[in-house]
Amino acid sequence: MLIPVVLKDGHEELVSKDELQFLMDAIYTNFNVIDNPEITLEANPDDLSKNVIIQLSKSPINRLSIGIQSFFEDDLQSMNRAHSSKEAKECLKEATKYFDNITIDLIYGIPNRSIEKWNENLQIAFSFGVNHISSYALTVEPKTALDYFIKKGTYPPIDEALALQHFNHLIEETEKQGFVQYEISNFGKPDYFSKHNTSYWQGKLYLGIGPSAHSFNGNSRSWNISNNSKYMISLQKSELPSTRESLSRNDIYNEYVMTSLRTIWGISIETIEKKFGSSYLDYALKNAQPHINNNLVNYVNNSLQLTKKGKFLADGIASSLFMI
Repeated sequence: MLIPVVLKDGHEELVSKDELQFLMDAIYTNFNVIDNPEITLEANPDDLSKNVIIQLSKSPINRLSIGIQSFFEDDLQSMNRAHSSKEAKECLKEATKYFDNITIDLIYGIPNRSIEKWNENLQIAFSFGVNHISSYALTVEPKTALDYFIKKGTYPPIDEALALQHFNHLIEETEKQGFVQYEISNFGKPDYFSKHNTSYWQGKLYLGIGPSAHSFNGNSRSWNISNNSKYMISLQKSELPSTRESLSRNDIYNEYVMTSLRTIWGISIETIEKKFGSSYLDYALKNAQPHINNNLVNYVNNSLQLTKKGKFLADGIASSLFMI
């Protein structure tokens, strides 16, 4: 399970150990929970002071997901992050004293960042001994500050060639450190793969509780209203403020293709045939053949798996296999 919580120390509001325990008790009361579940709390470095980390270590939380993004001040400022480079390092220094299972986020493909600087970012991460890294290419969302600065010309545009260079270096350096790239953007040492995220990629059912939370039951997807006040008012009326979307057979197939292709396990031929039928299997194999010929996809262990060359083109390859 994943718990995204905004924690603040000092004079700001703080989610206490007792409040976290209340959430855990509610889950255990209402659901059957496996032995030794992965319970992740997601937060940013400025949320995780030493006192907060110690408090969390005494709670049922057994995994931290920390949004580092970069260990360099200029990178953090360009991405409008609230924390500083110093806070990121101090946070990890303390967190690794109390938690063994920690994942951090790092962003690559930042314009004008040299390969040497990107490598230094990675080496700093390795020096803290974290066992999982999620790394994503910098993207520009419409109507954001970064989008505005790029259009105005005060910030350089995204350089895909640079992002590819960073991505390949990321793969090489994490492999040297014993990480496994079990999903395109996720690198974990053995026994430290994210159970939560892996469930998404393998198409397992999940339940999201709280404002903005998403759920999936195998045939439909739903998402709760994002407004905190409206969410709470609705619950007081015994109403669930969510929107539901029914998924067609093609939708479910396309999502399976999109998520599974990104993983080390790839698209299972057996799963497609059993779950969707021979027509879908024939379609997938036919459309995958050009990518196999171009060394972007391998057909191995009765599955379609991306090659190293194909990983950076995963979205385009997946879309070519979609059933319209």
